[in-house]
Amino acid sequence: MNVDVVNLLAALPSANDAEVTECLVSANGVRLERIVSLGQASPEGFWYDQAEDEWVLLLAGGARLTIAGEPEDRPLGPGDAIYLPAGCRHRVAWTDPTQPTVWLALFLDVGLDPIEGPCSGAS
Repeated sequence: MNVDVVNLLAALPSANDAEVTECLVSANGVRLERIVSLGQASPEGFWYDQAEDEWVLLLAGGARLTIAGEPEDRPLGPGDAIYLPAGCRHRVAWTDPTQPTVWLALFLDVGLDPIEGPCSGAS
């Protein structure tokens, strides 16, 4: 069996022209992506309104998310994570234009019945 170690912050693809999304792992109902941004934001008036649940961890850089119905953007820095249930309308308001913003995004099919928050029975 070949088991490789991968550093998600090394050898980043260039996001100078556009945000870069790479699928790291995919299985039935689950997808893990690394997203690299450099100053990109959602187009004006565009909202993500996904049929999947999404858990996002910001690994590096900085960002601000707008969540529909909330009065202020949510700032995110390294180590910050947010759970966005299916149907939670959101948009990327800003990403740092001076350094790469690296996201780890886990998408879960709602049919898997994910539970928000810490796993029960976790040790």
